Amino acid sequence: MAEEKKSGGGMTVREAGRKGGQKVRDERGHAFYEEIGRKGGETVRDQRGHEFYEEIGHKGGQKVKELIEAGKRRAQDAAKQATQPSKEGGGEK
Repeated sequence: MAEEKKSGGGMTVREAGRKGGQKVRDERGHAFYEEIGRKGGETVRDQRGHEFYEEIGHKGGQKVKELIEAGKRRAQDAAKQATQPSKEGGGEK
């Protein structure tokens, strides 16, 4: 991401966002974030309904399944490579 400084040597957008976030955290505390999260969740529930959560839950489960399978394949490939003799090394001609 680009971090462009304001003319005149000011702070970057990232720095300004970080400072603003820290100020909100310090002024409002943890309960503020719990409350806005709850309100946002209720709004999504009211707008999209139960089926939306079923759909995204299924998608997340499928992604986890794919990642587990990919990890198992990599582990099997690594085990095969570890047991195969090296093709390098000054063998006879």
